[in-house]
Amino acid sequence: MSTDSSSSGSIQSSRSGFLASPSGSARPARPAQLDPAILDHLGGGLDPEVISEMSHASAAALLDRVHHTEDPQIVRRVITLVDTEGVDIIAQLWSNAEPDSLPGILWRLYLLRTWMQRNREQIARLWRLGEPVATTASAIVGVDETPDAEDIARTADSILSGAFTGDFAVALDRASAFTDVIANGLRVQAHRITAPQKDAAAHGGTQGAQEASHDVQTRAARLMHTAANLLTTSRDFHEGAHLWRRGRLE
Repeated sequence: MSTDSSSSGSIQSSRSGFLASPSGSARPARPAQLDPAILDHLGGGLDPEVISEMSHASAAALLDRVHHTEDPQIVRRVITLVDTEGVDIIAQLWSNAEPDSLPGILWRLYLLRTWMQRNREQIARLWRLGEPVATTASAIVGVDETPDAEDIARTADSILSGAFTGDFAVALDRASAFTDVIANGLRVQAHRITAPQKDAAAHGGTQGAQEASHDVQTRAARLMHTAANLLTTSRDFHEGAHLWRRGRLE
């Protein structure tokens, strides 16, 4: 992920998810884990209240089924749902759900995993910027201060699988701590690319140098905007963990 690609739409506010647009196949197959009767009606212009009821019911049913299964293949199919079926189907069910709801949180967890898997090398670099020494965040997430791309991919799967097979609140805590570190990495990167430009501006410069400085400032602003969006997502995960522990995430 270059400086530009990490900030020009690949991550958005948690209200709309990490991805700029659905990225599955043109006609995704129906995942067996979701009720076909629900999916049959999604394209029919149902009342938003009905869609909301469906989103909550499907999220609860999916989570409950995996929690009560001992079949590792079912667990894997659920974790890789976006990879195999495309993001479109679960987007129709969950993308408009509020972040303080079970479907809204599951939507964000799926998109976090997708983003981490697709940008693992760039995210590994951002982690090293945001967490140069091991802190409590490293312990919570389960990543040291120098992860590589494969470490990020494993962590992505571990966070999502933990949501389905372990303590849901712990998985959300891990997701929150992870996004906090990456947001800090983006802020550090923004500072690093603007510092030389500020020094040059203090000593004057040619028109070309001024234009280059403007481009850098624009890139840095995008990085800071992306960091702010990730911090919003981190707060959503943190609040979701709090609600789950109180039995109020539905």
